[in-house]
Amino acid sequence: MDFAFTEEQEELRSTARSFLAEHSGSEQVRTAMESQLGYDPQVWKQIGSELGWTAVTIPEAYGGLGLTYVELIALLEVMGESLLCAPFFSSVCLASNALLVAGSESQKQEHLPGIAEGQTRATLAFTEAGGAWDASGIEAQARSDGGDFVLSGRKSFVLDGHCADLLVVAARAEGSRGEEGIELFLVPADAQGLLRRALPTLDPTRRLADVELSDVRVPAEARLGEAGGGWPALSKTLDLACVALAAEQVGGAQKCLDMSVAYAKERVQFGRPIGSFQAIKHKCADMMVEVESARSASYYAGCVAAEDGADLPLVAALAKAYCSDAYFRCAADAIQIHGGVGFTWEYDVHLYFKRAKSTETFLGDAIYHRERLAQKIGL
Repeated sequence: MDFAFTEEQEELRSTARSFLAEHSGSEQVRTAMESQLGYDPQVWKQIGSELGWTAVTIPEAYGGLGLTYVELIALLEVMGESLLCAPFFSSVCLASNALLVAGSESQKQEHLPGIAEGQTRATLAFTEAGGAWDASGIEAQARSDGGDFVLSGRKSFVLDGHCADLLVVAARAEGSRGEEGIELFLVPADAQGLLRRALPTLDPTRRLADVELSDVRVPAEARLGEAGGGWPALSKTLDLACVALAAEQVGGAQKCLDMSVAYAKERVQFGRPIGSFQAIKHKCADMMVEVESARSASYYAGCVAAEDGADLPLVAALAKAYCSDAYFRCAADAIQIHGGVGFTWEYDVHLYFKRAKSTETFLGDAIYHRERLAQKIGL
């Protein structure tokens, strides 16, 4: 298997870096994260309508570019480097994947073109107050009523849930337990009984929301897939999201290494750059090993996802576990190398540290995924 990007894929990454250097630099990120939406609508419009990044993995039949997951992780790695503030991950890596995995032809035709154009901001409302990432954490109820479905419950930690136009909501049939009876529903943001509230979070560059479903009524055609068959589709969607998040974490870890090396070269102590001290050299070398190992895991998982391989659950768990640990360790080491200023607001290191921590827990932490991996290989 060839892990080198093609010339076209490298050109995509180069274009992305140039655009994000101008529109997602330190000043732009800080402005965006302090805004009400948490991102710049104009930048988001350019990402969707001009650059076409939101259309990468959506088939051409639904207004997309019809590219593979390899192109997507190539983009996400660059986005992770720049801490892009935008509803990209929620729309493309969560909601769009759920539609592609479980949606009917009519559902795809109705919703995917809007996501591809960047006109529809969408997300997946899955986790609840307990914070569990497996089927046991889904307690929201879906009951049939006169040909419609009525949804009740509360979802927590919904990525970009405060601004999404469309939510894919996971709920379970009354009386069901575990993986049985789980279903996915398409719920428009203006549905009666749907209440949303932005949550204060550790990571200011990525917004989460609390979503309350108070007898939200949706038509029968809002259900994705067959009755009670939501868990396999949701599980695959989450595996694909883990692969995507791992790529973003690699980009963030690489940026932590780059910032650390640059600072070690310019910071002078005892008459010489601190990068000349053996302890700093060793720390930077360890960070590089972490980054390159994480990159290998991410790229391999991306290739498996692009081929829709049977090993997707295994490699998704592996990539998410390793890349989560690697990003957090690199971010922590970057703060140590920067010394006292690493904790100050003026430097960007703390923003990467917070993103590293938030992505470590999002979609399940390393301990959770190592346990998943152990169970799947029979340990």
